[in-house]
Amino acid sequence: MKSSQPSRSELVRLNKFIAQSGIASRRKADQLIESGQVTVNGRVIKELGVRINPINDNVTVQGLTISTQKTKSYIAFYKPRGVLSSMSGPGETLQGYIQEMGAMALFHVGRLDQESEGLLLLTNDGDWANRIVHPRYEVSKEYVMDLDRVLAPEDQEKLLKGIQLEDGLFRADSVTLMEGARVRVSIHDGRNRILRRAFDGLGCQVLGLKRVRVGGVLLGRMRPGEWKSIDPESIQL
Repeated sequence: MKSSQPSRSELVRLNKFIAQSGIASRRKADQLIESGQVTVNGRVIKELGVRINPINDNVTVQGLTISTQKTKSYIAFYKPRGVLSSMSGPGETLQGYIQEMGAMALFHVGRLDQESEGLLLLTNDGDWANRIVHPRYEVSKEYVMDLDRVLAPEDQEKLLKGIQLEDGLFRADSVTLMEGARVRVSIHDGRNRILRRAFDGLGCQVLGLKRVRVGGVLLGRMRPGEWKSIDPESIQL
């Protein structure tokens, strides 16, 4: 009678399995393992180099099960203000919302800082996510912002021509003045807190920031905490 144990060639390193799921890089996966946030078949794994059977073993990361199914999910989510764009951390995170969606091993594509709200894309397709955030594809994103003062015409011109920041030049694709101290800004720059930093350089305080579009995906009439499935081609890479 043949053994039912998988051969070594059928096993993969745990960190590789996590990385291929799109949840984290291999280095980040190692950190998650060492900090006790990964289980295999219900047992916490803290040793690096462990191999698992990707078909039969049940792997969870921060309480979420990594699915081996090939079905890909693409979701537009309205991240409420005050929610962290992460699965763990102080305060409210994405974990509870993702569990309600019923799809396994979803992760966020890019980020919105804790005090910002609006459109956040979620998926389990690592290749698709990487194309969206990669500077090469220059995916356009649009934001509506409330400022502490009306934006002056010279400030609008500076945003369009370029503002030098500590990590390089920032240039908006478009800046539209709205009623009162509200503006609509389109960018393709994905650096951390880039809009807040750019407007801070103009002496403007950002009181509210909402992302309303990523590529061809619109926030529309969604409300905080709501989500919907989207066509991955609608991003228009």
